[in-house]
Amino acid sequence: MINTAITEMFGIKYPIICGAMMFLCKPKLCAAISNAGGMGNLTAGNWETEESFRDAIHETRKLTDKPFTVNLTLLPSVRLNPENYKMWARVCAEEKVAALEISGTPLDKALGMETIEMLKKANVKLFHKVGSVRHAIHAEHVGYDGIYAAGVEEGGHPLNDDVTTMLLTPRIAESVKIPVVTVGGIANGRSLAAALVLGAQGVMMASRFIATRECEVHDNIKQELVNRKENDTVLYGQTTGLQGRGLKNKVISEIAAVERRGGGLDDLIPLMSGLRVREAWTTGDVDSAPLMVGQSIGLINDIPTCQELLDRMAEEAKQYVDKAIKMIS
Repeated sequence: MINTAITEMFGIKYPIICGAMMFLCKPKLCAAISNAGGMGNLTAGNWETEESFRDAIHETRKLTDKPFTVNLTLLPSVRLNPENYKMWARVCAEEKVAALEISGTPLDKALGMETIEMLKKANVKLFHKVGSVRHAIHAEHVGYDGIYAAGVEEGGHPLNDDVTTMLLTPRIAESVKIPVVTVGGIANGRSLAAALVLGAQGVMMASRFIATRECEVHDNIKQELVNRKENDTVLYGQTTGLQGRGLKNKVISEIAAVERRGGGLDDLIPLMSGLRVREAWTTGDVDSAPLMVGQSIGLINDIPTCQELLDRMAEEAKQYVDKAIKMIS
């Protein structure tokens, strides 16, 4: 057991939360992480209709009686629209999910303060994933319950301030009074211990959960993450105003070439399509899509169950904290 503000807030064993992953954060993986003592994640963008989204929540609750979080990514999208965002928020309030991970535009700006009030009335804890102190302060001001401090090491869409986890976590922890969770570069007990020492009350990781037995992704992808190292990801998409971090592969090279020659969104969207990613997760073709993983892949060495992973991380964290205490004393 690790006791932090996060474990107390949700009544969980370990302050380890799964981050959003499009097409992967579904009921089976979500429940496995929650049953292992952490907090699983349902990524709302996987479901475009109210019926399918609500069914996913119900299916997860059949697989676990533990709390889990839901991700709402509020960014411009080819496939999704503001009506989807409003529906997700309303359903989460009606279903009284434990927490929301908000990525992209803050809730108050995207859906209005009335949405925050609705969710808080339903006792849904609100966490905003941010890459800067200024955004964390805004989230605290409008009523969020916690902050996901996302360093530039993370996969997905790190803020183009490009501040690392090592600096971002303590800066945000000293700037807000609500709990801070470290995101980016987290994959083992050593990185969990480091985050706690930096002032975090927990960690969020996503890439590490891809390489687990319960993740519904092709084995080629899992093995690829084991084989790759920390220098095998790259930032791309800066010309679009929404940079991403993904695994170095053929498509990422093609995206970079388009950006170098000044190509626009019309040239980039076919290469960055979510449909490509969904197919790649299924077929195991690591070169066919921008696979958004973080630098933490350098710490992935095996493919355990979620239970094995979380138990090991907690034990390792204790060992490294004890070792540090002995060094200082």
